[in-house]
Amino acid sequence: MLYQIYEAQRSLMEPFADFAQAASKLYSNPLSPFGQHPLAQRMSAGYDLMYRLGKDYEKPSFDIKTVDVDGTDVVIYEAVEIDKPFCELRRFKRFTDDSATLDKLKAQPTVLVVAPLSGHYATLLRDTVRSLLRDHKVYITDWKNARMVPMEQGSFHLDDYVNYVQEFIRHLQGQYGNCHVISVCQPTVPVLAAVSLMATRGEKTPLSMVMMGGPIDARKSPTAVNNLAMNKSHDWFENNVIYRVPTNFPGAGRRVYPGFLQHSGFVAMNPDRHLSSHYDYFKQLIAGDDASAEMHRQFYDEYNAVLDMDADYYLDTIEVVFQEFRLVNGTWDVRNTEGDLERVRPEDIRTTAHFTIEGELDDISGSGQTEAAHALCFNVPKARQKHLEVKGAGHYGIFAGRRWRDVVYPQVRDFIKQFNEVPAAARSASRAPAKTAAARKSGKTARTSSR
Repeated sequence: MLYQIYEAQRSLMEPFADFAQAASKLYSNPLSPFGQHPLAQRMSAGYDLMYRLGKDYEKPSFDIKTVDVDGTDVVIYEAVEIDKPFCELRRFKRFTDDSATLDKLKAQPTVLVVAPLSGHYATLLRDTVRSLLRDHKVYITDWKNARMVPMEQGSFHLDDYVNYVQEFIRHLQGQYGNCHVISVCQPTVPVLAAVSLMATRGEKTPLSMVMMGGPIDARKSPTAVNNLAMNKSHDWFENNVIYRVPTNFPGAGRRVYPGFLQHSGFVAMNPDRHLSSHYDYFKQLIAGDDASAEMHRQFYDEYNAVLDMDADYYLDTIEVVFQEFRLVNGTWDVRNTEGDLERVRPEDIRTTAHFTIEGELDDISGSGQTEAAHALCFNVPKARQKHLEVKGAGHYGIFAGRRWRDVVYPQVRDFIKQFNEVPAAARSASRAPAKTAAARKSGKTARTSSR
């Protein structure tokens, strides 16, 4: 019922938001009689703020048209490589007429960026992608809003997330021989599980994994987000935050964790900061500081655009990651696409290089939570492991903004470059036939489709 009430309120607010937008333009236009009023600038700013507080925020676009590669403008074209019911594998294809630059682009490493499915769209990683495109072939998981997925597509579980990641890795391996994987926040856990399962089967694993600000071990330095998940029961979450999608969406009837609830939680974590930010925006409009005002709009266009998550996936994540800690306890069994349960064993990973990154001031994934991946993957040689704590950085600062561009990205780029060759041990292992789930039951081996 709460979802229906929210939608009714949003529909009622829509004409008022449109009126506020029109009034703001009317007062800001110098040719308008209203624009001649002594308080016109303040009236325009007030209506503009009212519009932005009441408007509906749709999914943003990545809007990456070109990137600079050694002084050459390279054109970016977005394409959906694989379209799954709950996710698109999106490719950022690069074009240039400069032959030397083209040869350089072809030789660069392939990177799969696994975006978080935790309330925001993958466009939250726009800055991450833009930086990576200078030195890599880039693909990203673009998760769909669950309210737009019809019921006939079935449900979506955390196991399905893990299986999606494995499918995307195999796809890139088939095209380029191998790839590197970057996971930001929530996907660090399912990505580590996906690579672990591939290693256990004897499949080719990615050359490297970069894990940024994720809850690998949520018991370490628990944050407010962790405490909420740990202190409430599974039944509490199911009874209090799960609702059915209203009839005016393609996914009508689907059980979801609504995006507007997630957004409310985001804002409630730092209400004073958001209030101050909006007041500063009002003053910037009055002062005619268009550059600062535009930065505010860009941030909140992204921050306020949220998506619904399928209820089964959300509840699975709460239980597996934040309540039972199955990954670090060694008790996580994932159901594969054949319907069989497979135990997640990070210790089976032997060649994939690991780089964990944490923000010193991260209030979502606390200190040590991501670094815990190294202890789990203890069979990876120490020379192939690295950890970075970014001083002064919060959660978003490790993958977006100045610290990302100046401090984090150069190290990520160099780490990927360093391990962009298949180790001898991995080449030997790749010649051996991998075991499928059925073959493991019968004790026989069979070649997988990724060979």
